[in-house]
Amino acid sequence: MFDNESLDQIKKAKNEWEETQLKKTLTKFPERKEKFTTVSGEVVNPLYTPEDIEGLDYNRDIGYPGEYPFTRGVQPTMYRGKLWTMRMYAGFATAEESNNRYKYLLEQGQTGLSVAFDLPTQIGYDSDHPLAEGEVGKVGVAIDSLEDMETLFDGIPLDKVSTSMTINAPASVLLAMYIAVAEKQGVTPDKLRGTIQNDILKEYIARGTYIFPVEPSMRLITNIFEHCSKFVPKWNTISISGYHIREAGCTAAQEVGFTLADGIAYVEAAIKAGLDVDDFAPRLSFFFNAHNDLLEEVSKYRAARRLWAKIMKERFSAKDPKSMMLKFHTQTGGSTLTAQQPDNNIVRVAIQTLAAVLGGTQSLHTNSRDEALALPTEDSVRIALRTQQIVGYESGVTDTIDPLAGSYYIEAKTKEIEDKAMEYIRKIDEIGGAPRAIDMGYIQQEIMDAAYKYQKEVETGERIVVGMNKFQIEEEAPKGLLRVDPAVGVLQKQKIANLKAERDNELVKEKLDALRCACESDGNVMPYILEAVKTYATLGEICGVMREVFGEYQQSVII
Repeated sequence: MFDNESLDQIKKAKNEWEETQLKKTLTKFPERKEKFTTVSGEVVNPLYTPEDIEGLDYNRDIGYPGEYPFTRGVQPTMYRGKLWTMRMYAGFATAEESNNRYKYLLEQGQTGLSVAFDLPTQIGYDSDHPLAEGEVGKVGVAIDSLEDMETLFDGIPLDKVSTSMTINAPASVLLAMYIAVAEKQGVTPDKLRGTIQNDILKEYIARGTYIFPVEPSMRLITNIFEHCSKFVPKWNTISISGYHIREAGCTAAQEVGFTLADGIAYVEAAIKAGLDVDDFAPRLSFFFNAHNDLLEEVSKYRAARRLWAKIMKERFSAKDPKSMMLKFHTQTGGSTLTAQQPDNNIVRVAIQTLAAVLGGTQSLHTNSRDEALALPTEDSVRIALRTQQIVGYESGVTDTIDPLAGSYYIEAKTKEIEDKAMEYIRKIDEIGGAPRAIDMGYIQQEIMDAAYKYQKEVETGERIVVGMNKFQIEEEAPKGLLRVDPAVGVLQKQKIANLKAERDNELVKEKLDALRCACESDGNVMPYILEAVKTYATLGEICGVMREVFGEYQQSVII
């Protein structure tokens, strides 16, 4: 970026400034007492100059948007072409209630759907299972069968919207239900656009909604890759998630390193299954957190794009530039929200929205101010959506591409995060890959150590959280929170009973038996899941067959 002579002059001038202007000012006005570190605990220097990026080559390391290494974005026009997809994550209680919320959000200007499923659905149990008691519809919508999925998307044309589904262990079943609903609407699979999370490795690492052991889980994922490459080509077959890893307490560099290590494992599994990298890699997508440290977060997204491009080109010999593009959805940081003074969360989410947009996200969910207390109300969801719209249409940051590029701090931090993330990837490679590193507890331990360090800083007051450990006020108990009616569980149980009384149970048994045989073979199970779904076999019945054949995952104990 600068020749040696220019760098020498800059270093000399900086030394003079430090010895004169800076030293004189610090004598009279010392710096604040708190540590100057990022949220991740990395030291922030008082000033950044070309000296901090002296090894950077513009064409090699930064380049142009839409071109390798995609540091500046994956599209040549970015938001001058169109804004990111405003995809508010929503789902609660019954399919009917969630359908109403989706229609409300679309009326308010949301540009894509994002489905939250309840806990029983996420772990493959029907609402009438004993383990579902008390959890039905609580943290998302209850989906027990194709009938519920039909209701969920009633009146929403699936050839006109893009849908993201946050589902992992039973992702194949929910995707099959979505395809079946579309067909009932007269929409062929090749017209469907959206994303299914389908990232089981991060469930083992940080979240816990797993069902099957690693090997059959990876098989299901590669089966989806193969099926969609042939029949649902516009669908993003996986959203490799750093979001939940960050929510568990990791640093920005760990979020990038561990997420891309998981991505490497999925690519390796697909290639081992006989797929060509350029047949499936263009439909891989990622999911990152947006935390409070604005500049660190912007640098994180840029580092992740550049590193993934290098991995795909150099490690996997991808030829298609689309295989090298890291396209990602962002959600603002749920763990950053406070129950104290919840209106402060509006400001936090605005900062995190800016980070995601300045970092070049493809879609975004903004959390609502009351989510530290309950599922969001319509009013708080609307404010969260308006936050995106104000940033998009009023702030000016979308008028030029990658506006922070060239900042000495941003470029130095981008390189720092890339290097630290690559160190983690090398360590995981030495262990034997992400699945092995998870089994050993290496990744979990690294996250726990980072989370402990951060929490200790908050509890000692070293790190200020406004309204929580400083600037507290006397507050009344919150009012008007959204509460899910416990009767939802009773209603869902009755719906299942009615369904089983009305459907062709002999046909259901026939299709479930065929699925069992497919699971016992080494063929692709997706067509068999789709056939079972169409007979109104329930999620629990389908996952029950797979549990019988594949077994269940047992979490390693980390000491």
